[in-house]
Amino acid sequence: TRGLIDGRAIAAMKDGAMLINTARGAIVDEAALAHALHTGKLGGAAVDVTEIEPAPDSCPLRRAPNCIMTPHVAWACNDSRRELMARVHENAEAFLRGERLNRVD
Repeated sequence: TRGLIDGRAIAAMKDGAMLINTARGAIVDEAALAHALHTGKLGGAAVDVTEIEPAPDSCPLRRAPNCIMTPHVAWACNDSRRELMARVHENAEAFLRGERLNRVD
């Protein structure tokens, strides 16, 4: 999947489209995305993942217009964090009772 969204794929998108990547950073060719943002081909981008994390200063998306970058935290809305803490609590209690939850052998 590396470079799946490259310059060719971006060229096929509707002018002014928005690109959102919350999957894997390497899926998107960052240089091609930055170019599309600089030229106005794309109206904007939001990326929660980058090819190298944390994104180095050399990442072309850092200087691209209309680009929102978040540090790989898109999963962390309030509901997700509550669910995570509930699962941690359940697993800790099960461990103290000598039970195994969510075990993969």
